[in-house]
Amino acid sequence: MVNILTSAFRAAIGQTINVTSATDAEIRDFLRDGSNTSISGRSITENNAMKVAAAYRCVTIVSGVISWLPMDLVRRESENVRKPAVGHPLRRVLTVRPNAWQTPKEFKQLMQAHVMLRGNAVAVKVKAMGEVVALLPVHPDRVLIEQENNLQMKYTVTAADGSMKVYKSADVLHLRGLSLDGYRGLSVLTHMRESLGIALDGETAAATLMKNGSFIDTVIKHPDKMSKEAYDRLKDSWEGRKSGVDNTGKTAILEEGADLVKTSMSANDLQFIQSRDFQRYDIAMFFGVPPHMIGATEKTTSWGSGIEQQNIGFVTYTLNDWIAVWQEALKRDTINERDWDTLDVRFFTQGLLKGDSKAQWAAFTAGRQWGVYSPNDVRALLDMNPRTDAEGDEYASPPNQNPDAKTTDEPPTKDDEQ
Repeated sequence: MVNILTSAFRAAIGQTINVTSATDAEIRDFLRDGSNTSISGRSITENNAMKVAAAYRCVTIVSGVISWLPMDLVRRESENVRKPAVGHPLRRVLTVRPNAWQTPKEFKQLMQAHVMLRGNAVAVKVKAMGEVVALLPVHPDRVLIEQENNLQMKYTVTAADGSMKVYKSADVLHLRGLSLDGYRGLSVLTHMRESLGIALDGETAAATLMKNGSFIDTVIKHPDKMSKEAYDRLKDSWEGRKSGVDNTGKTAILEEGADLVKTSMSANDLQFIQSRDFQRYDIAMFFGVPPHMIGATEKTTSWGSGIEQQNIGFVTYTLNDWIAVWQEALKRDTINERDWDTLDVRFFTQGLLKGDSKAQWAAFTAGRQWGVYSPNDVRALLDMNPRTDAEGDEYASPPNQNPDAKTTDEPPTKDDEQ
């Protein structure tokens, strides 16, 4: 089979075309990057996608939360005892310095943005003595992801100088989004190209309206046919005084009995505004972000009891899914198989409560009351030093297991009533 592969295009979507059976239109669309072109003819790339406010905010929200959530390498000492893997070289990579130029937050945010927009995020592993000591992220445009006949993964990376190098699964960290073939994640940009195309076209149209004036709310009425000279002067005067935001409020000079007539906003104008508002909701759906988080608050009560339930749904159905992708990929690709039974990568979602002090303290109080947390456990979660007395490591007995506690199911005695 003869394959045509344009370097940027094949790396972006990992596809090939069989020129012996493809039609002229298929070959033309392939070479034009047709899979990422909207019906309106606008090419959708990650650069212009991020010019859409809704898409930009969705990506920054999810990638931002993933990047600052506490993450650690933990060692499983027994079925119930887990402790930080202090001294392990991978722990330094994950929590201190993933590579020579990025912090852990920057690395996680970049990788999450890649997998959200392109469906895949790839980082080349640097090893020393069999352990991962650095992770070097590679832009998705430079990676061709393939599965060979023996089902082994193959990653062809194109360097800045045009040279190409092939890596195997053992050489890379691969975050994979939703996939239909099992080895390559779906590109969100490809599937939401129409929504982004409409949003970008709407922004262009709105900018053109601001440049040329605004929506047509005024027309010039003349009692008779104007002379060419008067028409040209009026046209130049109107455009010079009324076109553009800077000319708002300037007085127009009319000739030969011409008059201004005010008109109401047309249905088409209203539909244009509504379409731009609708695109925000459409884009938020692709990324699984509640609309109110990107400023679309018109329908905040459409899910559950409102914004609070939307926030819970965001954590449950969006963030937890990405957290699972990270934890399982890091375990598969960065931890030696011999250590899979004893080492795990864990995100600590308690950090999500930091923005809600009331909910945080309610959780700590309930945890202390029911014997889940000791005082020192709570202090550790707050980055505080442990208590120096012996009571700092004590766990309270749950109220329903305390023989001295009175249950509310029993009727009150006369002594209680007194």
